Amino acid sequence: MTIRVAAVGDIHIGEGMHGCYADDVAALEGTADVLLLAGDLTRHGTVAEAKVVAGEFTGAPVPVVAVLGNHDLHSDEGDGVTAALTDAGITVLECSSTVLVLDGVRLGVAGTVGFGGGFPSGMVADFGEPEMKAFAARGRALAAGLGEALRTLDCDVTVALTHYAPVPETLEGEPREIYPFLGSHLLADVIDSCGVALALHGHAHAGFPDGRTRGGVPVHNVARPLLHRPYRVFPVEPPD
Repeated sequence: MTIRVAAVGDIHIGEGMHGCYADDVAALEGTADVLLLAGDLTRHGTVAEAKVVAGEFTGAPVPVVAVLGNHDLHSDEGDGVTAALTDAGITVLECSSTVLVLDGVRLGVAGTVGFGGGFPSGMVADFGEPEMKAFAARGRALAAGLGEALRTLDCDVTVALTHYAPVPETLEGEPREIYPFLGSHLLADVIDSCGVALALHGHAHAGFPDGRTRGGVPVHNVARPLLHRPYRVFPVEPPD
């Protein structure tokens, strides 16, 4: 049984944008079985903006699962943003997971905002000033949390949902000097170790849509400015 996973990130909805996604959400009927939101749902991370986002996806014809992004955390109102989305029936993940039963298939989704840190060609060093150590530690902690959420899933097929990128291939088009602030190989490491079928992220507006982890897991950048469409739909099938 094929599960149709619709995904988009970086929709950056602000106050006064009521109704901007309503038609696209309604069009999910018959098009997808689930919608995954890959962070940066708001512009500045205020509760007021999150309530607008919530209004756009309330009553969606399919389950909606989300992670937050750096914009959603900008105003230090992350708990309130999460509460506003949750109140609208959106499942918000942070180093956690959920299982959806879709046409008899158990689809597991594990998610985190993730963090930067870079890739083997250019990485943040866990050395020096406390601020640098804290930067590196946050990336390690959230990657480890994603790994734990993935390992505890009991499902037929697994999707990893992050805001930051797990591979550099989907960042192509962005300035290379900012790659360490756009993603981390630590996310790919846990994705490869946990039997993931599909990995989705946002954040890189000028990146590239498709890549793979070293272990061969398909990775897709679903940032709205890159897609030039309301969402992209991925067919996912459980292993035989």
